[in-house]
Amino acid sequence: MKRFKSTKMDYFFIISIVVFMIVSILTVYSSNKLLINVENLALKQLIWYIIGIILIIIIVLTKNKFIYEHIEIFYIIGNIILLLLLFFAPTINNSKCWFVIPGIGTIQPSEFMKIILVIMLAKKIDEFNKKYKNPTVKEELIFIFKIALIVFIPSVLTFLQPDTGIVLIYLLIMVIMLFVSGIRYGWFIMLFSLLGAFIAFILLTFFLNNDLFINIFGTSFFLRIDRLVDWNNNSGYQLTNGIAAIGSGGLFGMGLNNTPIYFPEPQTDFIFAVFANNFGFIGCLLLLLFLAIFDIKLIMLAKKTKLGINTYFISGIIGMILYQQIQNIGMTFGLLPITGITLPFISYGGSSLLSYMLIIGIILNISCETEK
Repeated sequence: MKRFKSTKMDYFFIISIVVFMIVSILTVYSSNKLLINVENLALKQLIWYIIGIILIIIIVLTKNKFIYEHIEIFYIIGNIILLLLLFFAPTINNSKCWFVIPGIGTIQPSEFMKIILVIMLAKKIDEFNKKYKNPTVKEELIFIFKIALIVFIPSVLTFLQPDTGIVLIYLLIMVIMLFVSGIRYGWFIMLFSLLGAFIAFILLTFFLNNDLFINIFGTSFFLRIDRLVDWNNNSGYQLTNGIAAIGSGGLFGMGLNNTPIYFPEPQTDFIFAVFANNFGFIGCLLLLLFLAIFDIKLIMLAKKTKLGINTYFISGIIGMILYQQIQNIGMTFGLLPITGITLPFISYGGSSLLSYMLIIGIILNISCETEK
């Protein structure tokens, strides 16, 4: 504990956890009113936050070096767990994404795999840049294939659950971290050209021949594409009622635990709609401002840190968190398709929350090293 007291860190991130915890617990408490025969989620969220704070303390005491040195082991274990999900996990909402632990609830391993991937890629990028000061095209190509393989394995296992939203995050993490790695930008032109051609093939097949699409990609993927391409119709019970809840909040909100309009998944996917209804436009403005400051502080820390692996790690985390913030809030307003992406630190869920708390622990260690 003396070691913990002697550390110098950016206390803004500790303050952020307190703010996020208050906002999350209050909003989850309010969303509980819209759910039928559901236990006190706010109390469970508080317990998850307490466990998360303990996890932060453990990480700060053990330092990042241990995690960085053993990340390959965590990566292998993570993929094995993702594989076990396909065989032993119960089917919930037509997906096999969670293990059910009696007395605790559900655990979603893919949430932790996001963080494992960021650390794994950060380490490999750092090793590559230390080994090759001026890499050739061939060396960069081999490096890109290695990175793609690292991301490919958990992406396939997660896609089979199925969980397309998490797979998109995996791919986004890879692209952002490769972009900041310093490799030639020509690779990204090739990547986006191939990606564009593949997406065009998928959409053309989807619109021109549904039977051929199902034969190639399967019924499950057909339904997911259908959901994505139809999002701009702004139709659907969840979206319609969510927007109505946001609009009825007015300038100052209707007050805590006073959401009069029901919509599905208010504690997770549509947590921002509950917050907007309770605290109104002013409350939303303050929350968005705080989220922006949080993101900017991460960017500033990435610029200040001296270790390459830390820079790459924070870059991946910034990309992941920014995407989830924009996607979650955007889909609540009907600006983006509904993909089941949660709002970091705010939405209910033990797995996602613990994964973000793990991030905070690593970030605090980086800030300590930077201050020293």
